[in-house]
Amino acid sequence: MAKRFNSEEERDLFLKEPRIASLMYWGAEPAPIGVPVWFEWDGKTVRMFAFRTTPKINHMKKNPNISVLAHNRIGEPEGWVAFDGIVRISDISVNEWRPFLDRVVPKYWDLSDPVYAEEIESWRAIPESFVWLDLNPVSIRSGGA
Repeated sequence: MAKRFNSEEERDLFLKEPRIASLMYWGAEPAPIGVPVWFEWDGKTVRMFAFRTTPKINHMKKNPNISVLAHNRIGEPEGWVAFDGIVRISDISVNEWRPFLDRVVPKYWDLSDPVYAEEIESWRAIPESFVWLDLNPVSIRSGGA
């Protein structure tokens, strides 16, 4: 099978498009757990966020080894990028939170929908309820046709 990405630039262009990623981590069960996440890739770090009280946060504190997999959309040529490494969990500051939401949310939600807009406004008001999940990958794998 031919490789989809012939350069880091091609891979990074793929990752700039809105994509839901799967965050895989170790939970209480013997099999890994995968959940969908919004993410931002800056060429060095995969940045995600989560409510600080979700069970996945406690699991990742116990075992911070994770993978994040972003893949093609239906109708798009096959392609995927996987990031592997140790997640860093940290508090979110207001100064970082609002600009992050301004950049990332419009990729995933249409804020002209009042339900989505109201939800995001509630998130903006409570940055202390969330944590950053930052991954500086030790390996980046990719493939596709």
